[in-house]
Formats: sequence, C-alpha cells, structure tokens
Amino acid sequence: MGGGRRGLRRHLFPEVALPLLIAGAALAGFLGGRFFPRHFSARGGGEHGTTTVIRDGPAETASPPPPLSRTLRTAGLWLAVWLAPVALAGLLLGRDHVLFAQGLFFSKAALVTFGGAYAVLPYVAQQAVETHGWLSAAQMLDGLALAETTPGPLILVLQYVGFLGAWAAPAPWPPLVAATLGAALTTWCTFVPGFLFIFAGAPYVEALRGQTLLNHVLTAITAAVVGVILNLAVWFGLGVVFPRDGTDWFAAGVTMLAFAGLQWFRWNVVYLVLACGLLGLLRHLL
Repeated sequence: MGGGRRGLRRHLFPEVALPLLIAGAALAGFLGGRFFPRHFSARGGGEHGTTTVIRDGPAETASPPPPLSRTLRTAGLWLAVWLAPVALAGLLLGRDHVLFAQGLFFSKAALVTFGGAYAVLPYVAQQAVETHGWLSAAQMLDGLALAETTPGPLILVLQYVGFLGAWAAPAPWPPLVAATLGAALTTWCTFVPGFLFIFAGAPYVEALRGQTLLNHVLTAITAAVVGVILNLAVWFGLGVVFPRDGTDWFAAGVTMLAFAGLQWFRWNVVYLVLACGLLGLLRHLL
C-alpha cells in the first residue's frame, strides 16, 4: 500500500525543486504583468484597485541609492564571509564530504526562502531525505513536529537536518563533533546570506517600490508560495495519518479535531498544540 501511494503521489505531484518553482512563478508574473496587468496585481482591480507588494511611506522621503561601487564592495564582502566556511570545508575535507555538501545545499536553500519556513521546508525535506539521504522520512517528520513546538521552526529543522546528516557520516571526527559542526554550518549558511541582501539591497528598496512590473512578479511568487505551503501540509498529513503500516485513525481524528477547532471555533493555537501533545502522551502511556 505504501509503495502504491508513493507512486500515486509522484504522478499527481511531480517533485519539482523549489528554485524552479520560484523561477517559473517569477517568469509567469513578468509575462502576465506585461501582457495581462489587470490579472497580476496584488489584489486585482486594475490600476485603481491595485495594492502593491512593496509599499511604505511617501516617495518624497526616499534617499538616493549609494554608488554602484559601494554596493559591489558590500556584496563582495558578505559573499566572502558567507562562503568562507563552505570553501574551507571543501578544501580540508574534500568535495564529497557531508559538511561541504550541506554548506552548498543550505546556501542554495537560503536563496529561495520566499514565504518563510513553511515554503522552504518541503524543499529541504525532499532534498535531505530523497536526494542526499541524510535522514529518513520518519526522522524528518519527527524534526518537523519537534520544531512546531517552538517559535522558530525553520532554523530548528535545518539545524536538526544538518546535525543528523553529519552524525551519520562523521569521519574523520567523532559523531558528536561532526554533528555539531554540521548544525553550526547549517546555521551559518542560513542566516549570513540575509545580511548580504540587507546591506547590499536595502538602499534600493525605495527605488523599487514604484516598479509595477516587479510587484506583478512578487504577486506571482506569493501565489506559488501558497501552493508550496499547501504541499507541506499534504506531505506532513500523509506521513502522519498514513504511515507505512496502514492508517493511523488516532492521528486522523486529532487532525480533524484540530482543523475544526481552528477553522470554526477559533481555539487558541497554543492551548491546542499543548492539548494535542497531551493526547499523544496519554496514547503512548495507555
């Protein structure tokens, strides 16, 4: 049953990499905004009803952007800071080592974090489990569930993946040392690119605010991110409700109860998570 279901999923939901989805959405937004602008505004409605994605105070307060040379120097500095540990891992350990592979992968993931944690996690799960084999699907589900009990799910899941991936292939160090380095490198490659974009790109935000075509592109990317987040919910739900040994009716019941509580009764999500956790603990004890 599990194999058939996985085959069906592959046919119904082709596993297209997140960077390709983002690029495709951006291209669709560019072409659609150029030829069908009324249908690609943030809220539709044509010129009078358009709500831009990039907006802030009055344009009169905008300051002129810095010289291009300064921007290039800033970008070059932060690019060197970002990639230095990855290059060092490749030089010292070889390009086949798990730390170098993790540095490259999480650097690439940091470039496509449109929509935050729930948009990039399906891409990380797919690549970490099926492409690199750093951990199993069950371990990935455990990491996602654990991260959802905290305020910062993205970085915790990524650290978890980096830790387990390096733990499984620790040479030439003990597993704990390699795993700690894997988690640290993952954190570095996730956060440092943000400084590059902020310091190099922030001075140009005011100038980009009035670019209508850019807003069309961002609108299309936002729509794609909604689909990516839905994909994570489907992947998560299938893994929890339909494990390999059949249907978990307890998990299905808790899923429906939580959905009804949030959708129609407006339950507090903090209390709901705690209550569902207690239900799981009681099930384990009984």
